[in-house]
Amino acid sequence: MKDSEPDYRFTLANERTYLAYVRTALALDGAGLAVVQFLTKVGNQRGRAIVATLLVLGGLGTILAGFARWRSVQAAMRHGEPLPHSWIPLALTAIIGIGSLAAAIALALR
Repeated sequence: MKDSEPDYRFTLANERTYLAYVRTALALDGAGLAVVQFLTKVGNQRGRAIVATLLVLGGLGTILAGFARWRSVQAAMRHGEPLPHSWIPLALTAIIGIGSLAAAIALALR
């Protein structure tokens, strides 16, 4: 099918979704940095470093996956194809859920 410019409303909605991924990535990065900087009395230094690293890597993965998602949706709209399936919400749920569980356990053992 011939490439065509999608309706600007769909393009802007796709961009807003990408920006939500950017905000989520920044929040994960901030959480990782906060674990190292402010939770000095919770757990040990190695455990905090592991949790912080996982959160920051989750932020990196989120921004990369969000960009890939934005590009694939934009390409699908331009070609008049169905939108691609996304695994990103499941991955974010797992990352944030595991981080929350680790934080809850660390606080409970404090």
